[in-house]
Formats: sequence, structure tokens, C-alpha cells
Amino acid sequence: MKKYLYIGAICFSGFMAAMCSTHKEEYYTKSLEFPAEATEEEKIDMASRLVPDARQLQWQDLEMTAFLHFGVNTFTDREWGDGKEDPKVFNPANLDCRQWVKTLKDAGFKMVILTAKHHDGFCLWPTEVTDHSVKSSDWLDGKGDVMRDLRAACDEYGMKLGVYLSPWDRNAEVYGDSPKYNDFFVAQLTELLTNYGKIDEVWFDGACGEGPNGKKQEYDWARFRETIARLQPDAVMAISGEDVRWVGNEGGVGRETEWSATVYAPTTLPECEEQNGSLEITGTSKDLGSRELVAKSKRLYWYPSEVDVSVRPGWFYHDSENVKSLRDLANIYLTSVGRNSVLLLNIPPDRNGRIAPGDSIRLMELRRWIDTNFTDNLVNDKGAALNGSATVNCVVIEEDISRGQRVEEFTVIGKTPSGDEVELAKGTTVGKKRILTFDPTEVSEVSVRVDKYRGKGVNLLPVKAYSIVMPDAITETGNGFTKVDNTGWRAVTKGAEPAIDGDDATFFTTSDKEIVVDMGQPVEVAGFTYLPRQDGDTEGMIFKYEFAVSADGKNWTPCQLPGEFSNIVNNPISQCVYLPRNQRARYIRLTNLGEVEGRDVTTAAEIGVLTK
Repeated sequence: MKKYLYIGAICFSGFMAAMCSTHKEEYYTKSLEFPAEATEEEKIDMASRLVPDARQLQWQDLEMTAFLHFGVNTFTDREWGDGKEDPKVFNPANLDCRQWVKTLKDAGFKMVILTAKHHDGFCLWPTEVTDHSVKSSDWLDGKGDVMRDLRAACDEYGMKLGVYLSPWDRNAEVYGDSPKYNDFFVAQLTELLTNYGKIDEVWFDGACGEGPNGKKQEYDWARFRETIARLQPDAVMAISGEDVRWVGNEGGVGRETEWSATVYAPTTLPECEEQNGSLEITGTSKDLGSRELVAKSKRLYWYPSEVDVSVRPGWFYHDSENVKSLRDLANIYLTSVGRNSVLLLNIPPDRNGRIAPGDSIRLMELRRWIDTNFTDNLVNDKGAALNGSATVNCVVIEEDISRGQRVEEFTVIGKTPSGDEVELAKGTTVGKKRILTFDPTEVSEVSVRVDKYRGKGVNLLPVKAYSIVMPDAITETGNGFTKVDNTGWRAVTKGAEPAIDGDDATFFTTSDKEIVVDMGQPVEVAGFTYLPRQDGDTEGMIFKYEFAVSADGKNWTPCQLPGEFSNIVNNPISQCVYLPRNQRARYIRLTNLGEVEGRDVTTAAEIGVLTK
């Protein structure tokens, strides 16, 4: 028999005793290990009492944080540098960290995270362990320090500061010699955590390339963790860390069932392979905390989700890319903050060293949209909808996560002015915050029925109801490039028709390395697009490529060699490549120089051509 709790906005206070446990409960902070003899119900009860530590709780309260991807890639127009860049290419004409921070503060962000070092190894501070840094650039005659300037700006505007330090380093000669590189990396980490005041988040991604000796670098995560705990004890360690979990995609979407109390073991813990392997889960799995998984698990972790996504298609600034529409960003807000996650939105500074005007305007529009739509709570302090009845299309539900995450299923119920009850929405997990939208409905009361929960009772905060207006779908201003109509195109490579059929859901698979297309007539080729398969699998995705054109299909001119579709696994959107100059051609050829995992297979959902 299911157990129900009715949490009515009309009489919320009166139901508080029924909702919450009346006896003193024992809580488990951050992680717990189940007794070997524990039954499923005992495990579920213990899971209901797993809570965040103080740092995680403060981090989840932020709701929105900002990423700043900035470095040599900004000036080479790449997403992943190869570590061979001349430091002199880094030379912003008018770098202004105050402009960054003021813009982000005005847009409602509470913390900024800077890519102090990306995979290319170039450091935005004058590190002592390598010359591949700002001290070797022409910017400010080598005397500049982006971290120092950003620290001062954050102090001025009361903004928290985080650092992204890439473990993968494509420049460091010692990368791949694990002990030496770990010393190198800890020295860099120590500089950042010692010389720039309070750091609130340390962000490590999970990229791990091959070292020069052909061996993978073995990172000393325990040492990294100890360094952070010793130098910045209040900082959370994110992604490759035990405090904050990557949501599993870079599209700005959290799971509809998003557990902070999860069976997924952080990959930096010694037990991760045994724990995650036995449960057959990864960080991208759809289910990370169901009753079924908890019943099979030996351990549980408070490991909340961070949703990272860029305001542009790429992570670094590119003139050729457009800012996402306000409607896109509003949907991202609803599916990240509104699904028990913190939104980490990337806003990349441009080559001048400033947040571009279009990006700044869009951020202000997002702030106004949030403030306009989520300020006027239609549920009053007595529990009745404003003025007796109102039209609502959105509710916000929150758990007091300091006492755990417990709701497993719920139903939002409205009472119409005539007294009839109507189901407005249903959901699963709640956590820090859950936002649900539905068709506009006139109601006089709103209540939440908890259909399934863990433990002795739930700890919900008063429900809120709103009438929100989604932004109009806006056609973005073009960047000067247009996609060539592929009507009449012919696949020269046998079986490649799905790659030019205009259907993103279909894809072409081949054991060959080349995909050749006849466009039927000469075209001024200014660029090309490659859409990887969209079915969730990565097999055959092209990582390294060559693109070539031909007038006759026999004599080929390479236009882009070599190239990388950087980060394509985590961000499998249409990859746009713009050529240095236009090439008039009838035939195009995309060659797979390296699949994402080195497999001998090539796949493509769509290949297109850009003209200008």
C-alpha cells in the first residue's frame, strides 16, 4: 500500500507535523556505508538521512555560477589547443576583469570560475613551474596576471572565485611521467590556492591524454585532495572530486529524476571501480539513485549535480558563433536549476579581453526573465492563491536538503474556483529545487501530494505557484555563413546517403575512413558541418579529421589539416568548421584521422557545407 502525504499550500503549516519525523534522527554526512546485513528497507531509511556537508550545502544554495573560458584558444580560434601554441598569441587588447565580474554580478551570478589552465597547458598566471604562461606573452610585456586581476575584481564586487586547472596538459614535457607530473601539477595547484585569496571551487575535468612515453598519466587524486583540504578547506572539489558531480552532458539538461543522494562513487575515490562496476553505472547513466540501485549498493554518497553549458555553441569565444537565444537560456534554467542542479553557465571573454556586448545583453535578459517570472508568488502566506483564484502554469517545490532528499514521487493538485480538484503535474525527485510547468489553469488552491518517499517523513518548504511567460522563439542574427541546400547531392561513398538526407536521427556507418559527396555543381565552400550520431552512442564519432575539396572528384585540395572536433563526446552538437578562405568545388571529402576511442569505424548523422 502506498503512503501519501498531502502538503497543501492552503494549510501548509498545519500539515508540518504530519510531514516531518517527530523523533530525533541520526544523520550521515556526505557518505555512508551500509551494514552487510542491511535489508532494502533499512538501506532506504538510511538513505533518507544522508545529508550534505556544510560546503556542499552552501554550494547548492548558489543555484547559478559562471564559467570563464579564456586563454590561447581564444586567439587561435580552437576549442582544444595542442600545447604547441606560441605564448605570444595571447595578447588581449583591453582585458578588463572588472567588466567581467560586474556583468556577471548584475546578471545574478554568485561565483565565477576561470580556466586558469586548459588542456593546452598555457597558464593565465605567472607560474614558476613552466614558461608556458602569461609571463612569456606580449600582454603587458609579460607582467600580467589574469588570476590577480580577477581576484581583485571579485573582492570589489563581492563575488566568489573558483579555478579550473586542467589535469591534462598537452604542453608539459613531464606529462605521462606520473610522479614528476604530479609534482608539477601540485606545484601549480599550490600557487593558485596560496596566492589568490579565498577559493570556493576547484574544478578538475576528467580528460586524460597519452603522455610522450606512450603511457597514460596516473593522477594522484589523494594528494590533490589533501592539497585542497590543507590550503582551501572551504572549497568544493568539482567533477573529478568528491563534492560536486558532472550531470553527464553539456546540453544544459538535468535528469528528471536527479538524486543528490546517489550510489555513484566519485571517480577519484579508491572504491570507484568496484562500486560503479558492480552496479554497471557511469556518470552519464540515467539512474543513479533509485530504490533498486540503493538495494544493490554497498555505499551511498551525497554528490550533487552541476550542469555545465556554454552561452555559445563552443566553450571559447569564436566570432563565427552566435549567442544562444533567451528562450534557449530560459529552458536551460528550468532544466538545470529546476531539476535539483546548480547551473554553471559559460560566458567566454573575447579577444579584446571583455565579455562581448551580445553576450552581456543576453545575460541581462535572462536575469530580467527570472526576476519577472519568479518574484510574484501567487500562493499567499495563508495558503490560498492570490485573490482567491489565479491562473497558474508553474510551481516550485523545494526540500530542506539539510535533512536529506526523500521525495520519490509527487503530484501537484489544484482546486478550481468551482471546488473541483485537477491534477496539474507529476514528478519524481525534488531535492534543492524542482520547477514544473504545465498548461495555464485557474485555481484557488495548490497542494502537493507526496505519493512515495523515503524515511519517516518529508521536509518540504512551502510550495510556490507562478504564471510565467516563456520568451518567444527568436531567429538569431546570422554570422554571415549560410548552409548550402543539399537538394540533388549524391553520396559517392557507398551507403552514405543517411549523412546527407536532412534527418538528424539517421546516421551512416562505415569501416572506411572517407566520406565523399558530390554536390552536383560548383559551390563556393566557406566551411563545413559534421553532426555526430544522435542516439547516445559514441562509436564512430570523428575526433581528428581532414577536410578536402575537388572540382572533379579525382584531384583533391586539403582545406583543414589536421583538425579536431574537440569535446565532441560530451558536446555532440553540430560541429561547424570555417575555412581560412573560400574554395570553389563540386566534391567534398571528410576523412576520419582518429575516432574518439581509436576504433576502426566512422559514423556521421549529417554532413553539410557552408558558404558566405
